[in-house]
Amino acid sequence: MGTTQEGGAPPPLRLEAFFAGRARAWGLFQDRFGQVRRQFEVEAEGRWDGETLVLVEDFAYDDGARERRTWRIQAGDAGRYRGRAEGVIGEAAGRIDGNALSWSYDFALPLGRKTLKVRFDDRMFLRGEDILICLAKVTKFGIRLGDVIMVFQKSAQGARQGAHQGAQADRRSSGAAPSLAEAAEVS
Repeated sequence: MGTTQEGGAPPPLRLEAFFAGRARAWGLFQDRFGQVRRQFEVEAEGRWDGETLVLVEDFAYDDGARERRTWRIQAGDAGRYRGRAEGVIGEAAGRIDGNALSWSYDFALPLGRKTLKVRFDDRMFLRGEDILICLAKVTKFGIRLGDVIMVFQKSAQGARQGAHQGAQADRRSSGAAPSLAEAAEVS
């Protein structure tokens, strides 16, 4: 696994390439006082159809709770992304700069019988080709409630699939004709 490209720069992040195929994540939520309140694992599977990344995340929490979130993310110009998922209020929006993504959205967080509207400000950093580190600040009315820390790792199959879909996306954005394998895949 290489952690940098030629010249020492980290590889650029492309959500549609990183999340194509399977990935696994481990994470936790810590409150503003540094107390770990919840830990979890995530099984993720993504599919890029050339316009939309559909990313299904299955969360398994340390208290036995389970949750599924399905993201539908679209790439725009200049490294911009937008997306929707269950619990997201309105639309998530973000922008990639090199190997980093800034991603923000409002979320309806269930708390017992109530729902609390909170803000997530995520920063994701690609390390090598198969590790993505996510640090998210969770706030309400601008007051920090805590942080989510999560690390994604692509499966070997997911890494191969992501590299293939990343190459397809690069060729599409450059206006190049699809390869013979890509043309066969579409038919």
